[in-house]
Amino acid sequence: QVHMVEFGGGLVQPGGSLRLSCTASGFPLNNYAIGWFRQAPGKEREGISCITIADRNNTDYIDSVKGRFTISRDSAENTVYLQMDNLKTEDTAIYYCGASWVLRAGCTAVTVTGPLYEYWGRGTRVTVSS
Repeated sequence: QVHMVEFGGGLVQPGGSLRLSCTASGFPLNNYAIGWFRQAPGKEREGISCITIADRNNTDYIDSVKGRFTISRDSAENTVYLQMDNLKTEDTAIYYCGASWVLRAGCTAVTVTGPLYEYWGRGTRVTVSS
């Protein structure tokens, strides 16, 4: 049975950091592109970052998180991370990871790729507030 789960959300002050984790069972995470998406209250789901399969690990980010967020993969741990630094109040959202076979060799961190992700976690909440 396929299962994806995100960890690491929480409450943090502006300027602070969090590291989100995405793990999976039931399919080989390392063979899929992994994307991070987020949905803020009252807004549509937004793609923010993605990473290709383990032997390439090409990454992409949307402009609003470039230089602040870093996506990485630990193949041995079958986990993808999203390190989020210098968090801003506008980063408040539920963060989801998704797995895509189609995008495994090349991905872009754009919202329209959402339908190309076959598997999803249930999300982890990130709140940035003073």
